[in-house]
Amino acid sequence: MTDDRLLGDDEAAFIAAARSDDTVRFALLTERYRRELRVHCYRMLANYEDAQDLTQETFLRAWNKRESFKGHAALRTWLYRIATNACLDFLDKRNDRTPIPAELPDAGSEVLYLQPYPDRMLPEDPQDSVVARETIELAFIVAVQHLPPRQRAVLILRDVLGWPAAKAADALDLTVASVTSALQRARVTMREQLPDRRLDWRSPATHELSNDERGAVKSYIAAHERNDLDGLISLLRDDLRFAMLPEAGTLTTTAKDAVDGWVSGGLFQPGHDDWRGISTTVNRMPAAALYLRTPADPEYRLFAVAALRIVDGKIAELTGFDAAGKPWLDLPPTL
Repeated sequence: MTDDRLLGDDEAAFIAAARSDDTVRFALLTERYRRELRVHCYRMLANYEDAQDLTQETFLRAWNKRESFKGHAALRTWLYRIATNACLDFLDKRNDRTPIPAELPDAGSEVLYLQPYPDRMLPEDPQDSVVARETIELAFIVAVQHLPPRQRAVLILRDVLGWPAAKAADALDLTVASVTSALQRARVTMREQLPDRRLDWRSPATHELSNDERGAVKSYIAAHERNDLDGLISLLRDDLRFAMLPEAGTLTTTAKDAVDGWVSGGLFQPGHDDWRGISTTVNRMPAAALYLRTPADPEYRLFAVAALRIVDGKIAELTGFDAAGKPWLDLPPTL
């Protein structure tokens, strides 16, 4: 029997709760890990709603397996192991629903289940490795989706969370040699998928938006509210990368062609020209929540969420998410 006196406080309390079937104490001990586990599941799945579900599944599995916890590892480590394997089980079922092309340089928009992650749901006092900006931005999340599930898990455990090879191998029931090989292959794929600016995703990264980023979001919203197409064009780089999910296809286009395409698609036309917007952040990125009011409606209704990457004060990448009629990310549905 494990000597509880040799355990950390959380581990000893967890074992005591498990032995006494104390569901309240169990919930109090595990709830503090919810936010970071949800981020972990999100990196594995690229979908915020699925990450919420799998985090809850993690706690259910932890309760059902509570007698197996002997304190040989930290409670946090044990929960991450359960969460990782729950996500792997889920991915085995999701593969048929959402295939990703094996070779497609601009495959970001092919991850049709991709959802942004609201920053206000990130851990309030996180470890840098949990929510470093470089590993939560959409470009990284999309690139990870091109890895086979177990390579994905290895990369996240080793390079994002900083686990040693032996610890990752134990969590995944693999050998250390298998983990090392999988990590090497995963790093190669990541460097093929990520643009040059993201080659070192393990470096320390700031969480704060720059003044350029804040200013660009404000101007982007203002251009919509004024129907200022020229102003909108001036905000976009001429090598803009644009995607609108859940539609397939990522475009690299000029600023004018991008805006012309939005107009020809019906935006900024009568009936679709009364805009309001609010600044927000998703995935540690600047974002705009855009609200549209149609002539027959007295309220502005949530229409889209645009996640932006800003370079030198201009929008270099715009990933739009159709939010019409959806309760998105706890954003207000109307203004």
